[in-house]
Amino acid sequence: MFVEHLSPYTYVQSIAKATVSELQKIIKEGITENEIAYKAEEIMRNQGIHRFWYHGIGALVHVGKRTIISESGKDYKPSDTIVGRNDIVTIDLSPEINTYWGDYARTLVVIEGNVVEEDVLANTKNEAALAFSHGIDTEKELHNVFIDFVRPDMTFEEVYLYMNEVIQQLGYINLDFSGNLGHTIECNKDHRRYFESGNRMKLSEASLFTFEPHIKHRNGEYGFKRENIYYFRNGELLVL
Repeated sequence: MFVEHLSPYTYVQSIAKATVSELQKIIKEGITENEIAYKAEEIMRNQGIHRFWYHGIGALVHVGKRTIISESGKDYKPSDTIVGRNDIVTIDLSPEINTYWGDYARTLVVIEGNVVEEDVLANTKNEAALAFSHGIDTEKELHNVFIDFVRPDMTFEEVYLYMNEVIQQLGYINLDFSGNLGHTIECNKDHRRYFESGNRMKLSEASLFTFEPHIKHRNGEYGFKRENIYYFRNGELLVL
């Protein structure tokens, strides 16, 4: 692993993580998808981010039943959809500094008007909270399975086929518009290689890569996202 180049990626990713933390305080019943996207980019700009590598989109935000939408940043425009009293918001951030990318997505749950932390969601006595909690827990489980399964000598295709099967076994559907589950981190977005069928590149050939399942329960109405950047160090998979 190119340890000497890891620090700037860690720094940019830390800004993305801090931005989601800030948004948890800002997102409330009545705020719009458009306002959330604007605030996310404003927070990142205030932290020194002046470029967004994904088609110039800093924050891909969807609210409510729009969370099942999967679309390219080329086509994305935030809507005026309002966050409800018991609702869900997906946020996918793409900050960049000097060709170093961050890439971070989370699903935030609003219960009785305010964002509820993941670790207390399941204990919230609210019917909507229990339903949303299942999706959040499934995303966490997928990342845990991913960490336990992948090895440097595996191909992106092998990992894709296995993880896509896990998604189906858990009762969920892969919503990604192109069907993939993540990609390599590059200096040019057009050079990305994906977790998809046909990609026989080995994980050891990539310095950094994302895992970002966008899923919904096969009988559900809401989508869930969770994205981290991963890398190998001495054969061990680590989260950036």
